[in-house]
Amino acid sequence: MSESRYLFVYILKCSDNTYYTGFTYNPERRIEEHNSGDNKNSYTSQRLPVEMIFCEKFTDFNLAIIWEKKIKDWSRKKKEALIKENWDQLKIEAACKNYTSHKNLFGQASSVLDSARTETQESLSAQTVVVRSQSHFTIVDTNA
Repeated sequence: MSESRYLFVYILKCSDNTYYTGFTYNPERRIEEHNSGDNKNSYTSQRLPVEMIFCEKFTDFNLAIIWEKKIKDWSRKKKEALIKENWDQLKIEAACKNYTSHKNLFGQASSVLDSARTETQESLSAQTVVVRSQSHFTIVDTNA
């Protein structure tokens, strides 16, 4: 019977306050390797000492690799929310903030409609008065 192996995804905090994300089968050994500075070309070798501040265990190798790659692409704020287990903040940081996001399209369309409505009301104001009712606009001709 083969022994079950776990893969760990971890985040290190470096001496310059940057983060390094990686994966390993043995977190204790890996932190020692990082702190030894033996690999002079590694990201952490110039930022010693490092401290492991997040570590998550996986039984599925592929899922661990996917998770590690995702975390590497995250912003600092999003990583810090994960480290602190602040799930509400993580959700906020994960929200798309791009101008072209579908979440922003409604706001953009609403702004355009508000602008067009204002222009229309201003052009009509010389001839009519716009009276706002509870759920609709009524145009009253002031020239009659």
